[in-house]
Amino acid sequence: MKPVRSEKPMTTAVLICDDSNLARKQLARILPQEWQANLFFAGHGAEALDTLQQHRIDWFFLDLNMPVMDGYEVLAELKKRQLNVRVVVVSGDVQPEAFERVKSLGALDFIRKPVDAEKIRQLMQQHAIAHTVPTETSSTKKAGSVTAELSAEMRDVLQELTNVAMGQAGNLLARLLNVFVKLPIPNVNLIEVSELHMALASVEQESSTSAVCQGFIGGGVSGEALLILNDSSFKDIARLMNYHGALTVKVELELLMDIANILIGAVLKGLAEQIDMSFSQGHPVVLGQHAPVSELIRANAKRWRKTLAIEVSYGIENYNISCDLLLLFTEDSLKTLNYKVAFLLEE
Repeated sequence: MKPVRSEKPMTTAVLICDDSNLARKQLARILPQEWQANLFFAGHGAEALDTLQQHRIDWFFLDLNMPVMDGYEVLAELKKRQLNVRVVVVSGDVQPEAFERVKSLGALDFIRKPVDAEKIRQLMQQHAIAHTVPTETSSTKKAGSVTAELSAEMRDVLQELTNVAMGQAGNLLARLLNVFVKLPIPNVNLIEVSELHMALASVEQESSTSAVCQGFIGGGVSGEALLILNDSSFKDIARLMNYHGALTVKVELELLMDIANILIGAVLKGLAEQIDMSFSQGHPVVLGQHAPVSELIRANAKRWRKTLAIEVSYGIENYNISCDLLLLFTEDSLKTLNYKVAFLLEE
């Protein structure tokens, strides 16, 4: 009689799909040790679907906010194809409706960014999976060199940090107004003030805008947060905030200030927490009302020179509301930001 051959247990296959290299690295680093040998990565949803077609994947960690094909589209396609894979959504968009949408599309669980090892442990315990989650030590992190330029790696890190922070701000706005906030992929660029209008090309198409600017400073990082609201948004904002009177210039200014306080405060808080820093905020300044954005920028050009610009465009589903939040960091802030984000990356 021939001896019975014991089958070697198959290694768990894991796919991480996120457009941020930083997010992929961070998540991969804290996954169970026994999962490290069979990891796959994708930068957007279409790439992830290709991987799922070519390989047997057991666990699929999926971001929501991505180019080409976002997480919602991927979940819908998985449901259509009836692919058997355990999907865990990992996102900075923590609105209640986002959670309900991904669950209805078949996601097994939802983890809020930034992910830490404890969250992975809880996930494994919840789904009764034996695991060994690697621990991070200070030796796995090291500050990189300081540069006055914005490298591709630096841009990726800042984009991911902003993605998490804007998700927190969107969640706050969604809960306050009982709506679903559409979150974009943030744009990160090092630009001259003369190029600032190009960063706001989508807003430039509108006939008129109103804007508020608020300075912030803390630990070697300083700048200004600029919130630009399309004037066509005021009517729906007033309705959502249960204001039924006449929309005077004074009322519109109050509504503008309310939205600015929510979004600017939440985004700065979210960024500060991730880079272990606190920001002090100055008094908001009205840059102008009912004017083309190019005029607002031209009138305030002396406020900025070369600047690190992070743009976030918010919209609210089923409402004619859209606004741009622009974080303008001083050129000197890049040194400190480089030191801070370098600790989030492995060499």
